[in-house]
Amino acid sequence: MTHASTPAYTYLDVAKMIDHALLAPTLTEDDLETGCRLALAYNVASVCIMPFGLRRCAEVLAGSTIKASTTIGFPHGANTTRTKMTETLQALEDGGDELDMVVNISQVLSGNWDYVRADIRAVTDATHAAEQKIKVIFENCYLNDTQKIRLCEICGDLGVDWVKTSTGYGSGGATMEDLALMRKHSPASVQVKASGGIRDLDTLLKARELGVTRCGASRTQEILEEANRRLAPSSRE
Repeated sequence: MTHASTPAYTYLDVAKMIDHALLAPTLTEDDLETGCRLALAYNVASVCIMPFGLRRCAEVLAGSTIKASTTIGFPHGANTTRTKMTETLQALEDGGDELDMVVNISQVLSGNWDYVRADIRAVTDATHAAEQKIKVIFENCYLNDTQKIRLCEICGDLGVDWVKTSTGYGSGGATMEDLALMRKHSPASVQVKASGGIRDLDTLLKARELGVTRCGASRTQEILEEANRRLAPSSRE
């Protein structure tokens, strides 16, 4: 008689990889409130919410281990650096623990790397000055590998906290190939976040095997209920 092997993860290993995404433009205030409370119930890593909802999100999550986060320059990264800085300072004032900033995709494609570096540096420095964390979104579906690698190098030089594949609103999301590439070309101090297309537990676990530490997900409840089904009750702790 054979026995199923013990999973190489606990419930918390999985839950604390998830940034619960509340970014769809159709979400109502009730949806945002419900989403924050769902995140509390499942003990995820963070809630990434539309900027206007961040203050309320931080209030709901206060006292928990779940981080309140929002987006900067979302979803195209085309805002001026000054506008991104205004968004950043507002988010920090509203209780943001982690900020997900989109690079200026146009400037990346144009090869204006000095602009790209300065744009990322401004938001990173302001976020770190407030002792909070920054994730930099590449939107890989529009980039070639050379551009992705250059962004990893710039982000490594600037000491960002995560490099992130996608907004979830481009023409494609995270791929295992991109995740492996980003992990390979980022220093150990920079974590990797997958976003877009992380819809089930198996995909999240594949990303984890590649060294990914966070995944943006809107199907949080389904993923974590599946984790519960696969794990012994004692693993949820």
